[in-house]
Amino acid sequence: MKKVVLFAFNGDAMCFIHVLLNALDMYEEKYEVKIVLEGSATRLLPELVKDGSPLFQLYKKVEELGLVAGACRVCATKMGTVEAAKAQNLTILDDMYGHPGMARYREAGFDIITF
Repeated sequence: MKKVVLFAFNGDAMCFIHVLLNALDMYEEKYEVKIVLEGSATRLLPELVKDGSPLFQLYKKVEELGLVAGACRVCATKMGTVEAAKAQNLTILDDMYGHPGMARYREAGFDIITF
């Protein structure tokens, strides 16, 4: 099985929509796919679960499929959204100096794509 992790650093909603769309497309094509929210993308956390947001339906679908690996502890803290991540029961990722490391994904055979 092909394995891909999408690291979303960009906090622009239009960019993040493409993260969600690609994750769903890869899932439908039988990839093992995960999304990691990093950098300024963590500021989108409250918006992702807001009904009526353009991100809501797509995010709800990837979340229901278990495609969201989690959010960066340091960046979510900096963006003021770590409590939103916890409220969404997201895994708080911090294995690399408080940030999610890529090495463990490489070790597990994932290709890494950054947005």
